[in-house]
Parts: sequence; C-alpha cells; structure tokens
Amino acid sequence: MSPKIPPFPPREFATIDEVLAGSSIGSADREVPSPGPRAETPGKVYIAGGGPGALDLLTLRAARALGEADVVLLDHLAPQEFAKYSPNALIVDVGKVPGKHAVPQSRIQQLMIDYALAGKTVVRLKGGDPYVYGRGAEELDACIAAGVDAEVIPGITSAVAVPARAAIPVTLRKVSSIFTVVSGHSGLNEAEVNTLVATLRANGTVVLLMGVRTLPDTVAALTAHGISADTPMATIENGYSDAERVTITTLENSGRDCAEVKAPAITVIGEVVYYARDDQQQFVSEVHEKLRAQSTS
Repeated sequence: MSPKIPPFPPREFATIDEVLAGSSIGSADREVPSPGPRAETPGKVYIAGGGPGALDLLTLRAARALGEADVVLLDHLAPQEFAKYSPNALIVDVGKVPGKHAVPQSRIQQLMIDYALAGKTVVRLKGGDPYVYGRGAEELDACIAAGVDAEVIPGITSAVAVPARAAIPVTLRKVSSIFTVVSGHSGLNEAEVNTLVATLRANGTVVLLMGVRTLPDTVAALTAHGISADTPMATIENGYSDAERVTITTLENSGRDCAEVKAPAITVIGEVVYYARDDQQQFVSEVHEKLRAQSTS
C-alpha cells in the first residue's frame, strides 16, 4: 500500500519576472522576495528530477530536499503537486512552455546561484531525470563555477517509465535487447536518423522524446531509409495523468492515427509495441495477434 501524502495548504506561485521585479502576487501586501545580499554562509542547490508525473514516483531524496527548500524553481513538466512538499518555500515558475516565451536558461541558472549565495536552500525541480534532456549538467557546472555547493538528485526518466505505464517494455528477452532515446525537439539530422535505423534493424527499440511536432518528418526519414512501413509505433500523451492517452499504430498509418496527438507525448517504435496493454491487462492492439502468428509460423 502506498503511504498517504500529507496535505498542504494551497501555495502562491511567482513568475521569474515577478521575482526579478520584486512585484506582489496573490495579495497587495505580499512582496515576492528577491534573492537579497550575499550571506556569510551560502546555501545549497539541489538539481532534482521529479519523475514522470505521478506524485508517488518522486524519490525520497528529492522529497527531503523539497522539505528543506527556501526556494523551488519549478519546471513546466515537473508535476505541480510536488511543490506541496515545500510548504515554506517560495515557488518560482520558470517552466518552458512550447509556443510561449521561454525563460532563458542563463536566467534560471543565475537565479539558482543568487538565491544560494544569499544563504537559501534552492531546489531546481525538473520533470523526469535532470541528466536526460534536462540540462542538469549545465546547471551543475554553473553552480560549481560560482562556488555554490550543488547536488544532482536523479529522477525516474519518462523515457522508460511512460512506456511502462502502457505496459510497453523498452527491452524484452528474445525481442529487443537495446534501446535508443532521442530528442525530436529540433528534428533529426542524418547521423541521428542512421542511428535509429541501425537500432531498429538490430530489433531494438526507439524512444522519441519531445518529438510530436517533428514526428511526420521522423517517420518519413525512417521509411526512406528502408524501415518497414508496418513497424509498430505507440504514442503516450500526458503519461501518469488523468489525460493520459495511448495510440497504437504503425509507421505507415501514423499520419492518420496520430494527427491529434498533442505534447507532451512520448513515441515508442519497435516490436515491443506489440505488448502494450490496457487497464484490464488486455492487449491494446490486434497487431499482437500478428506477432503471435509470425512466431508460430
């Protein structure tokens, strides 16, 4: 049985611009604190992975860090409920939302450093794992260069956990022994396409993160390089949320079946998609029957 999570009162959030401007949020008499002057004893920065979305998949170490936090710099993909572990912290929304003005990474890093130098305990809370397309290494380097004590707290990466939510294993004995994770945010170059082609030809699994917008181009590149059009593919939208949706298709039919898919979503390509199951543990797609037929022929 999962432990019960104690409730905390609703929190107020500050945008990064409100913090820098020192403007009020929530009420006329509440000022958003600025980092303030340098303290005699600097604080510490925790660069923490928030996991794939479910509150009880936050690690114990990350939960402890949040409990110590004076300031939480919150990512868009870090589930907002995680901030409830920090009832006494200022929560600053620095999330990068697709299609909207993004908070510059350099500004986020400077806030981390300024708050820590002012004696604050800072948690930079991210979705997934800080070192899987999370820019955690850049943030750690910035802290070290500024003489700030910093610690990276790993998180459960969505690249593995979200497919698992749909009962899709990224590796499976006698089916797939390797998997490749790639970001589709800016589209794939030729070397990346060749790597994915090699993975699929070796009966491996491809996991595509941040690739909804560029998915048609990715599929076209794979088929142009000889990957079979009937290769199974799954997209999992909003993993570990009430809005979660799993779409099972093939490369050939993905343009039709995935036309309404919205970010955030993870795409899985390869034979392991045949094993996707629904909430009743039934195979999601009849393509599994095709795999069984092939194995017995």
